[in-house]
Amino acid sequence: MKQNQKPTDRRDFIKKTSLLAFGTSSLMAFSNSSSSFSAFADERINIVGPKEGYTPQIGTLVSMLNWMRMVILYPVEGMSVKDLDYLVDDKANSVGAMLWHLAATERFYQIHTFEGKKWGDWSKEDDELWSTAMGLGDNARKEIKGNDLEFYLDKLESVRAHTLEELAKRDDDWLMAVDEEWPWGPTNNYCKWFHVCEHESNHNGQFKFIKSRLPST
Repeated sequence: MKQNQKPTDRRDFIKKTSLLAFGTSSLMAFSNSSSSFSAFADERINIVGPKEGYTPQIGTLVSMLNWMRMVILYPVEGMSVKDLDYLVDDKANSVGAMLWHLAATERFYQIHTFEGKKWGDWSKEDDELWSTAMGLGDNARKEIKGNDLEFYLDKLESVRAHTLEELAKRDDDWLMAVDEEWPWGPTNNYCKWFHVCEHESNHNGQFKFIKSRLPST
């Protein structure tokens, strides 16, 4: 089971996402080049479904988490510290802060679903590391800046590695278990973790918008 990538593998992985970012019509334009798609065949990243090392439904969830992570990393590839810190206006969040926010959100769902802690029950260590990024807004605008892309990718990578390790220990019954007391109503673990995936999709749109407004573009 492949749970994590080395830094060099991750950089190659980010480059592969360029094909997806162009949309379906542009993908068709590459259809005659076998080399363009060889990387996808090796990773099998576009196969959504069960994965070796996981129960069937958890494997399907993992395939979606992996695919969405690939997609969100494309727009930020090559961003400088200045790009990562850029604010469209005084109410906006920077790309860097949102990348940290994605890692913080995933960490929250780890704490809740893997450790059985209640909403907002952070340890002191987790609070110091993740709470500012989790909340975004004014505090994040003041505190989260001056970091290069590798800084944020390392956070995303380390959190995801733990997620995959923990998911491999669980089964589909756990995934389908319903929390009757969840704030937005009865919710199973599958929905909670699908929300982690959907949450990244939401910020993907923001990354693309901010990238189109960077002074350097």
